[in-house]
Amino acid sequence: MNDLELYREQLAECDDRIIDALVERNSIIEKIMAYKEEYGIPILQPQQEKKQQRQIKEKLQDNRYEKEIEDVFHCIVRNSKRIQAQKLFSYNIILIGFMGAGKSTVSQYLKDVFAMHVVEMDQLIAEREDMSIPDIFATYGEEYFRNLETNLLIEMQATKNTIVSCGGGAALREQNVKEMKKNGKVVLLTAAPETILNRVKDSDERPLLNGNKNVEFIANMMEQRRQKYETAADVIIHTDNKSVLQICEEMIAKLKEA
Repeated sequence: MNDLELYREQLAECDDRIIDALVERNSIIEKIMAYKEEYGIPILQPQQEKKQQRQIKEKLQDNRYEKEIEDVFHCIVRNSKRIQAQKLFSYNIILIGFMGAGKSTVSQYLKDVFAMHVVEMDQLIAEREDMSIPDIFATYGEEYFRNLETNLLIEMQATKNTIVSCGGGAALREQNVKEMKKNGKVVLLTAAPETILNRVKDSDERPLLNGNKNVEFIANMMEQRRQKYETAADVIIHTDNKSVLQICEEMIAKLKEA
């Protein structure tokens, strides 16, 4: 056997050990999830993740392959997050609620902690139509936009383990709610009108609020929508005075109960 063949055998043996280690690691991830569930320990523990990152950084300090190994660990951690998400959610998470309730903030956080795919409906519709949401309203009218929402919700039924962040009016259509529930759990995020105003006051991407950015108008519109929102929801989360971590922990707990 020449040296090249020997090195290739050593490489194959190394690959076998890596595969075995990854299988064991993924199994441990599932055991941790089961343990947390059994003893009521919060699923999301960002401090623990930061601790692991520090440990890896310290372990690799001055290692000639530091960047390459860090890249591999990034993929390993991302896949671990996906395993957690798949164990928790065998369905899509559909976020509904009034504009400014926190849907985009929550969806981005869940994307980070679970490596889940996120569909921001308004953003995707705007990209496909090649115009802003206000321009779609002005050019084609609200009914046209609502039809685009319905078609996108039907399209989302072919996915799973996806976070779908809906526009504020998406849940007002009965057909939309039916489409949401075919492959998803509907989570209503809500907040006080004063909180909503504070969150949206500097945005020009809210066509229904143009010229009406005040607490009274927002409160009236929220009340008009409240019954339909609550009827559509499998879970309701109030987001006032809560961190995004607190909101997501509450949501996970309620989804497990639902």
